[in-house]
Amino acid sequence: MVTVDDPLTVAVRVKPGASRARVGGRFDGPHGPALVIAVNAPPVDGRATEAARRALADALGVRPAAVSLRTGAASRDKLFLVERPAPGLADVLRRLRDGSAE
Repeated sequence: MVTVDDPLTVAVRVKPGASRARVGGRFDGPHGPALVIAVNAPPVDGRATEAARRALADALGVRPAAVSLRTGAASRDKLFLVERPAPGLADVLRRLRDGSAE
């Protein structure tokens, strides 16, 4: 059970340079099942990572400042940390991964 004080680690697969930005879908990556985030930003100077961080925050309904990169700055496979996740946030994340909510 995740409490409000426990940070939530989210595995993400970033697809930079996409024609349209979207959050949803699953990718079995090196960190386990990952949420797919397609962003318009190119993979240059951390722009795709920043776009993915903001898209993840928006999809989870948290402030962008609550989401930080834990590992994977130069990789498409990343781990983000969500501080103070709201109750039910893990369920939202599961639905996004399964593609039942976009």
